[in-house]
Amino acid sequence: MNWSSRVVSLFALLAVASSVWAHHSFAMFDLDKEITLDGTVKDVQWANPHVWLELDVADADGRTTKWSFEMGTTGMLTRAGWKSSTLKVGDRVKVVCNPLRSGDPSGRLVTVTLPGGGVLGPGGPAPLPPKPAA
Repeated sequence: MNWSSRVVSLFALLAVASSVWAHHSFAMFDLDKEITLDGTVKDVQWANPHVWLELDVADADGRTTKWSFEMGTTGMLTRAGWKSSTLKVGDRVKVVCNPLRSGDPSGRLVTVTLPGGGVLGPGGPAPLPPKPAA
């Protein structure tokens, strides 16, 4: 491979890498806000590129809303202590999440309290530290 081919290959690699990095933005989530929800596991989608947890959450009037929570990859979750069988449909759990900025019932999982009381995180980088009070 000659010098010019190597330069072109390098630029192509950098272009692909930057688009992959951009895909993993958390801008859609309000990272300054955390909400806590109690609910029943409706589904766990244990697949890459991200695992998703779906939860049925009842409000004070008894109406149920399906919430979806984005988590890390299967590999990240496994390293953080998860198994594909950690949560089962019907489990009652407590979820702390960064909600979507749009207000739709979805968010970035911060922690989940399991039926037995254990707590697991989203499997990715550590959550951002809280911002100091103004």
